[in-house]
Amino acid sequence: MAKMTRKKLAEMDRVDPLASFRDEFDLPEGVIYLNGNSLGAMPRAAADRARRVVEHEWAKGLIGSMNTAGWYELPSTLGQKIAPIVGAKPNEVVLTDSTGINLYKVLASALQIRPDRRVVVMEGSNFPTNNYMVQGLLEQLGDGYTIRYAEAENILDAIDDDVAAICITHVHYKTGNILDMAAITDRAHAVGAAAVWDLCHSAGAMPVELNACNVDFAVACTYKYINCGPGSPAILFAAERHHGKFEQPLTGWYGHKAPFNFERDYVPVKDIRQMLSGTQPTVSLSIAEIGIDLMLRADINEIRRKSMRMTECFIELVEERCREFGFELVSPRDSAKRGSQVSFFKEDGYPIVRALHDHGVVCDYRAPGNVRFGFAPLYLRYVDVWDVVDRLRDILSSGSWQGAKYQVRSAVT
Repeated sequence: MAKMTRKKLAEMDRVDPLASFRDEFDLPEGVIYLNGNSLGAMPRAAADRARRVVEHEWAKGLIGSMNTAGWYELPSTLGQKIAPIVGAKPNEVVLTDSTGINLYKVLASALQIRPDRRVVVMEGSNFPTNNYMVQGLLEQLGDGYTIRYAEAENILDAIDDDVAAICITHVHYKTGNILDMAAITDRAHAVGAAAVWDLCHSAGAMPVELNACNVDFAVACTYKYINCGPGSPAILFAAERHHGKFEQPLTGWYGHKAPFNFERDYVPVKDIRQMLSGTQPTVSLSIAEIGIDLMLRADINEIRRKSMRMTECFIELVEERCREFGFELVSPRDSAKRGSQVSFFKEDGYPIVRALHDHGVVCDYRAPGNVRFGFAPLYLRYVDVWDVVDRLRDILSSGSWQGAKYQVRSAVT
């Protein structure tokens, strides 16, 4: 293989079919942002949308904007828009609440499909909120419900005929390892279990085909690769075949069949809107539409191709130019098995991440020892890959990361 150079990477940028999208983001001068797997960059148009919502729809339209600006319908209209990004039908998705709350709702619903069973299969190394939410739900349900923890290599073996539901993450938040959604879902259905998937690290970064994989329920955040803003409402998917056949536990007025009749007792609407609970975060929903529209204009297959190539280049350069500093690849080496992020293990990873921030590289740290770099193809360039490794080598060679200020742990790592 020919030696990689910055000039060759610049040529890749010149012919990149996604290159023009970078201009649509507000990126700080001199900063290389490799944290889009935690919070996506801000689309420039988001600021104008926020001003319009606050200064016109709210300030001047007041409550009338529930009708005139379409506030009331936003969870459904945006759900219809975002559905193709996860391979769903328009009537199977709403945008609402947080991923954790949505996970609570969909798993509680999924367990109603097999009320005679008491086991939920999960990866023990999940992003912790998934485990916490499921632990809390099962404790509330009581009656013998348990979690069977497994890891990637033995998930299929863990799914047997006592399982009520699986609750699995598509792309692992630390390693970037991709699980086979189709095969795992098929296994769940073969034993009569429901399949619930978390798409937080795959939605917007790679093709996702919920219906092609026959998934029952799914959740995903929108503030990572879809760039909808900090804490933006999450995706909730429920397959059409299940509509009206379960009752999600957080029954609120938005999910009532006739919310403005103000009836005493809850009667659910028999479609995806049943998954809605209370009044929605209108400003966040409105801003989210900017990121969704931008994502829909891009070719998801081009996004995936660029992601795979960028992460390949990054791994090659780190291992070539920082070999002597003891970085150990945690992510799968095969790009077909890796999401849009790369993690290296380094025992002193946290102060290195802090030092990188001071040198204009934003990445993050996930204990214990994972230095995590996220690659968002819509606004990152191939030359950024070279420049990041340049700065990383400088920090390691100089030992500047050993400075006292970098040893102090911040609240958010």
